[in-house]
Amino acid sequence: MIITQTPLRIGLVGGGTDLPSYYREHGGRVLNAAIDKYVYVIVKQRFDDDIYVNYSRKEIVSRVEDLQHELVREALHMTGVRGGIELTTLADIPAAGSGLGSSSAVTVGLLHALYAYTGTQMSAEELAERACTIEIDRCRKPIGKQDQYAAAFGGVCDIHFGQGDRVALQELALEPVVQRRLQSELLLFFTGITRDANVILGEQNANIADRLPQLNLLRDLAAEAADGLRAGDVTALGTALSKSWEAKRSLASGVSNPQIDEAVEAALAAGATGAKVTGAGGGGFLLVTCPAAHQAAVRERLSGMKELPIKLEPLGSRVIFNVHRDIWS
Repeated sequence: MIITQTPLRIGLVGGGTDLPSYYREHGGRVLNAAIDKYVYVIVKQRFDDDIYVNYSRKEIVSRVEDLQHELVREALHMTGVRGGIELTTLADIPAAGSGLGSSSAVTVGLLHALYAYTGTQMSAEELAERACTIEIDRCRKPIGKQDQYAAAFGGVCDIHFGQGDRVALQELALEPVVQRRLQSELLLFFTGITRDANVILGEQNANIADRLPQLNLLRDLAAEAADGLRAGDVTALGTALSKSWEAKRSLASGVSNPQIDEAVEAALAAGATGAKVTGAGGGGFLLVTCPAAHQAAVRERLSGMKELPIKLEPLGSRVIFNVHRDIWS
């Protein structure tokens, strides 16, 4: 039996510039952070040759090709596992429409578990790239590449995309006092809205030629935030976050709505330095940066939303249980 634990992530600044249709020509940059909320994948050998997959529904098939769960199907194809297994996915947060990168965390966790099951060691970079291949190339999702790298590497990551297909990741090695302050100023609230990110991202892809100034600004703000944090200036993140939300909400019609706009304005009025919806937008979780002195006021203004306590997660996807026992022996 193999069990992997793969972190979810919060997109800080630069989301949207990790779309291949933008970064291949203009170069993208994203600052994100893994958090202590996870996707778990369990892979276990079966006595028979069938494939059992347990998620929000249950599938039992005799051929990989017959699986409806496309991420599981393509991960099995990629790793060469053809049958005789039971596979279960679990998540700390409901996966659909959370804006926390859950789909990519599932893909990275699946690949990590299945490769471990076959006895193959994979680097974080290999897991991220292969997850991108599954989601973007094979499943044709209109998504970017930041989520896969956040899931595979963990930590607070400054990621450069392109030009071309180059990806370069640098984890921010923050001083302990800076890391503690950054973590203490990050608040996460559930908007109560879930949405299909693919719809919003599809519109963003279609709008890229007309939104180059906003995307260029998002890319540059990611650089400012990363440089500020490296210099120990945590307030630089809040400033960049606030500016980036104004640019991001213009990328597609579904990124924001009156309820989200009201929540962002309420958080800022209560003393937050920045606020934005995580992921593609339209719902999911509201990320707020706020000094400790104003957090009580922010929580009061956002009392209609459920808060999710989070900590930064320094580690990426990892195998937390690995017992090889051949049931045929």
